[in-house]
Amino acid sequence: MLDVTVIEDPEAAAVSLDPTRARLLAELAAGPASAAMLAGKVGLPRQKVNYHLKALERHGLVELAGERRKGNVTERLMRATAASYVISPLALASVQPDPDRFRDQLSARWLLALGARLVRDVGSLITGATKARKRLATYALDGEVRFASAAERAAFIQELTAGVSALIRKYDASDAEGGRDHRIVVAVHPTVKPQSPHENQNQNPELDSK
Repeated sequence: MLDVTVIEDPEAAAVSLDPTRARLLAELAAGPASAAMLAGKVGLPRQKVNYHLKALERHGLVELAGERRKGNVTERLMRATAASYVISPLALASVQPDPDRFRDQLSARWLLALGARLVRDVGSLITGATKARKRLATYALDGEVRFASAAERAAFIQELTAGVSALIRKYDASDAEGGRDHRIVVAVHPTVKPQSPHENQNQNPELDSK
C-alpha cells in the first residue's frame, strides 16, 4: 500500500468523493476486509457494499488482497491501494487553476493556484516514475515560525526572497547540456489551528489583521 496517491482521472475522483465509498476507502486503508465484514461497519447490505467495492476497484482505488472460504462461499478480501488520496487538478482539467494568469506574491489565491499546480505536477511525476520504476528526486522543507509583529514578518519575507533568489542565480545553469529544470516553490501562510469536535466546523481559521 502506498502512503499517498494522486487521483488524476475525473471518474475516479467522482467515485472517491461519494460519502459511502470514501468511508469504505477509510475502512480498507486500516486493513483488508470483505464485503460482509464491511457491511456491519457502514450499515449497508453486503450486496450494496459489493457494488461500491466493484466501482472502487474499477478505478484502481482498491485491490484484491486475498480470498478466504467461509462455509460454501469464497469471500474476496479487498484493501485500499493507498493510505490516503489527493485529487489532482487534472481531474478538473478545463477549470484547473493557472498561476500564470496573474502573479501576485501577496495573494492567497495565487498561493492556492501554486499549490494546485504543485499537486498536479508532482502527481504526474510520481505516476511517470512509478511506471518507469525509477526514483523521483524531490525535496521539501516544512516548518513553523512565530513572528512578533507584521513588521518582523515582512522583514523575514524580504530576507527569504533575497536568499532564495541569490541561490537561484548561483546555481542556475540554463545553458548546461543534459541539465534538467527544477521548479522551486516557497510559501508563507498563517498556521491553521486544528478545531476540536465541539467547535463550530464552519468557523473561519484565525486570521491575522496586523
